[in-house]
Amino acid sequence: MENHEVVIVSAVRTPIGKFGGALKDFRSIDLGALVIKECLRRVGVGPEEVEEVNYGLSVLLEAGLETDIPGRQATLFAGFPPESISLTVNRACCSSLSALRLGYRAIRSGEIDVAMAVGSDNMGRAPHVAPDARWGKRLGHMTLTDPLFALGYPDFAPVARDAGEVAVEQGVSRQEQDEWAVRSHELYFQAHRQGKLALGEELMAVDVLQKKGPAVAFVQDESPREGTTVEQLGKLPTIYGSPTVTAGNAPGLCTGSTCLLMMSAKKAKAMGLTPLATILSSVATATDARLIATIPAPTIVKAVEKAGRKLEDMSLIEINEAFAAMPLVSTKLLAAGDSRRLEELRAKTNVNGGSIAMGHPVGATALRITMTAMYQLRRRGGGYGVAAICGGLAQGEGIVIKV
Repeated sequence: MENHEVVIVSAVRTPIGKFGGALKDFRSIDLGALVIKECLRRVGVGPEEVEEVNYGLSVLLEAGLETDIPGRQATLFAGFPPESISLTVNRACCSSLSALRLGYRAIRSGEIDVAMAVGSDNMGRAPHVAPDARWGKRLGHMTLTDPLFALGYPDFAPVARDAGEVAVEQGVSRQEQDEWAVRSHELYFQAHRQGKLALGEELMAVDVLQKKGPAVAFVQDESPREGTTVEQLGKLPTIYGSPTVTAGNAPGLCTGSTCLLMMSAKKAKAMGLTPLATILSSVATATDARLIATIPAPTIVKAVEKAGRKLEDMSLIEINEAFAAMPLVSTKLLAAGDSRRLEELRAKTNVNGGSIAMGHPVGATALRITMTAMYQLRRRGGGYGVAAICGGLAQGEGIVIKV
């Protein structure tokens, strides 16, 4: 395994659409096909050269509108040969990094040389469900359920409630969460003005058909709100019984896709491709289902240790803003009571804003935070970065890269 260094040679995402926004009518598998094609086009690699595609998603019911095997469907739509191998992965918000980890392991073991990881979700396209409709009702009303409501699981508390309660227990206030949300928007717009979110790096354009006239190119994330203030967010009610979480300090229900192409270093060299980054570790974690706000912390520790580095070596940290509670709680745990260290950790976390601003298409975001860190490290001239994400019922996924 020591002779099979894994490098990233291409990484791209669509702009993220907000709930009911420009991408609302796109099937997630079609968005997946678009990012797959663009990821390959950028480096001139043919579909037949990709030995394995792992495709992550979270909203199963939306993909279920096309029956199943969304990974297989997306690769065929992207022009892959019928002999191509794909696998669909569902690990909630962790899914696309789980997809990366599977390919990373296969390359590290020497089994293959080229793998692709994909993530795609259209949350707003998830249908209402009539659980009793199959066998019918002899008399009475038919009830529809909404799988997006509370984003919870029938036998567990809503995720927002767990995150808010654990934040309070860790001494993270509603005020701090609102301040972090404002920071997310401000840093996003700062990055945008500086040209860090231009087409050609992590972003690609998506042509959106119109009822009349030519298609319109969708080129920028829809969710960021310039001018957001703590005072505005402080007036919002909490949601789903959470003591702190609101629609303002959490991301919306979004649509988007991500794709990353990785190879063994020797294969990239043989193909004349310049690596964008080297993957040093890719790990999975889990803990008590209620503690979802804490899981990025041990995930980062595990990923950094697996990479043979120290947390202090990391120039950048990405912690997904499933809620503002996640980066705030997790950095506090990593600081272990050291206020100076906490300040330093937060200063290098989500430096271009996060999902509260950009949006969080759940099955795609894990790769988004990875490529966001990678491209930012490249702008800085190199360094180490770690990205971590929480997933449903307190799962975690993390990665360390070197540029």
